Formats: sequence, structure tokens, C-alpha cells
Amino acid sequence: MPTGTRITKGTVDRIVADGRDRIYRDGDLEGFGLRVRPSGHKAYVVRFRAGGRTHRVTLGPHGVLTPEAARRRALAVLAEVWNGGDPVAARDADRAAGSVADLCERFLEEYVEIHCKPGTVREYTRLLRKIVVPAIGRRKAADIRRRDVAALHFNLRDTRYQANRTLALLSKMFNMAEIWELRPDGSNPCRHIRRYREESRERFLSVEEFRRLGKVLDDVLVDGSESHSAVTAIRLLMLTGCRLSEILTLRWAHVDLAAGELNLLDTKTGGRAVPLAPAAVRLLADLSRKRGNPWVIPGRKRGAHLVDLQPPWQRIRARAGLPGVRIHDLRHSFASRALALGESLPMIGKILGHTQIQTTARYAHLARDMVVTSVSRIGDSIEQDLGLGG
Repeated sequence: MPTGTRITKGTVDRIVADGRDRIYRDGDLEGFGLRVRPSGHKAYVVRFRAGGRTHRVTLGPHGVLTPEAARRRALAVLAEVWNGGDPVAARDADRAAGSVADLCERFLEEYVEIHCKPGTVREYTRLLRKIVVPAIGRRKAADIRRRDVAALHFNLRDTRYQANRTLALLSKMFNMAEIWELRPDGSNPCRHIRRYREESRERFLSVEEFRRLGKVLDDVLVDGSESHSAVTAIRLLMLTGCRLSEILTLRWAHVDLAAGELNLLDTKTGGRAVPLAPAAVRLLADLSRKRGNPWVIPGRKRGAHLVDLQPPWQRIRARAGLPGVRIHDLRHSFASRALALGESLPMIGKILGHTQIQTTARYAHLARDMVVTSVSRIGDSIEQDLGLGG
């Protein structure tokens, strides 16, 4: 945004995150500005001096606030300062006696936005604003008890996975409330609430299912029913075992075809190099690059990457006769195929970027199944040699 430009909805919408935490100052009202996080989250802020120090107060997120509404809030804060008031002290007092909704916003701004990855930021924001705030948002954060959280958890029992994720998120948030001295130490109301048992969500494609999926991917390219970007993303997921976010946000700058690897700088478990199979190298080498677009999987918008693979995936899986198969199951299937070819669990963990062996251990039952199959083949062979067959 050029210096001296007034902050409007149009100027805010045109600002794109560049991987750094930036403040864009308004050209009309001194102190008023827009903060853009590396994740792309945008919030209005006001900067002022009080008590011999410079302060910056967050007015609210873009989308919840319009630029003009945020400007009016900034004027109110600045007017208080000009009249000798202390907005920071007032804000801290409000937070100390604030509602759960207030705690949610502070948690998102001061913890989640700073410490979590963009996908986690989106999911935490959704859970807090769509589930937690409607349920207990008006209650004082200091008044929430275990029975309140247990009731919220119970009301989500029909969606057990979401219920457990919400409980884990609340536990983190109330831990931060203790650190911020909004609740007494050791008062986390999520303690001792038992999570629901979750059924295993692992699904592994068979050889025949891989073939059907591969044929459908060829067919949709020929008939033009799905975009080249969507098909390429699915093929890369199948060939690399990468996570969906790692493929959708893959930049050409991170692709080293000569070395045959992807250099992922910001994955769920940190930076890592992903070795590429020759088929994946050929797939990437044959892709055409869009001028001015740094992404391997370009989206419809100019200079953007594909954001949502779910709609095309649901159409493709239906056409391939794979109902209920999730995109993440392609990663499980990659691991399953590696085990079938004799790779060890530690090696598979290294390929998939697991930092803990417990994560890879979920595939141990597949290894045991292969051992049983091998023993059966060996036994059948010896049985024939001994003439014990029926």
C-alpha cells in the first residue's frame, strides 16, 4: 500500500501477506493502521504515546470490523489519550474481567497468530468463533468451571473428532489465561474431562483402487471436467506422500529437479527435504509455469495457488468408485505401499517427515499383517516339500 494512502476496504483487500509481520499506516489519521500477519490475518490497530511510552492497541480483525468502523474506534482511543486517559490500563482491566469471547480473541491474536501455522490458525478460529463463543462466549472467563466445559463437550458427542479437538483447544486457551493471570494457577477447567474414543480413520488404497483412480485422473484431463491444477495436486500427493498443505503451497523456488527433491521450509514438523521418485520428477518437469505465479499448483486468481481441492476430489473419487476416501488417505496409502515393498517403519517415518516414532507406529499393524502373510507362504512351501498337503 503506497505511503499516504487512506485505508479503505479496497486497499485492504488488495494487500497480500508476504511472509512478514507488517503494519500499513493510514494516510489520513495519524496512528491508525492495518496489521497483516504472515498467515494473512488482518487486524486494525492504533498507535499512540501515553505515560512516556509508545503503545499499540488492536481494534479488531478485518471482516468483523470495516475500515470506517475501525477508524471510529481509533478516533475514540486517540481522543481518550488527548484527554489524559490511559486506554492500555483500561484494556488490561477489561481483560482481567473479560468474557470468554474476549479471551478467545486475545488467544487468537497473541498466541495462535504468532505460534501456529496458517492451517491451524484457520481451524482454531473456526472452532472458537463457531462453537465456543456461541456456547459460552458471554460468560466471564474467570467463572468457567469444569461442568461448563464438560457440558459443551457432551453437546458435541455426535461429532466426536470435533468434540475432542475443541476440548484440546480450550485446554490450551485456559492455560494461557493462567499465564496472563486471568485465572488462578491450576484452575484449567478442562482437566480430567475424558475425551471420546475415536474410530480409526485410516484408509489404504489397494492396487486396483490406485489403478482406477489413475484412469479417472487421465479421463478428467481429456474431457476437461477438472482443472489441470487439481489433477496435478492429486498425482503429487499420491507420488510423494506429502500433506495436502505442503503440495498446495509448494513454490517453484522450493523444487530442485536436478537433485530430485522438494525443499519444504515450513511444514507441520518444520523444514525438511522430500526426495522425489523419478515419476514425480517427470511430472514436475512437464508442468508449464505461469508467468508471475510462484506456485506449482496455480489457482484461478492471478498469482495465487489452488486453495480448495475438496470439490474436485469429491467428484473424482465418486467417479473412481472410492466413496468416503479422504485426500489424507493418499498419504496413508503411500505409507502402506512402502511397507508392502519392505521399507522399515523408521524409514517411512523419515520419508513422511514424522518427528516421533509413535506417529509412524500407527502403520505397525500393516507390518504384522505382512509378517503373517510371509509366514503362511513359507509354511505352504515347506508343507509341499514334506508332502503334508491334503
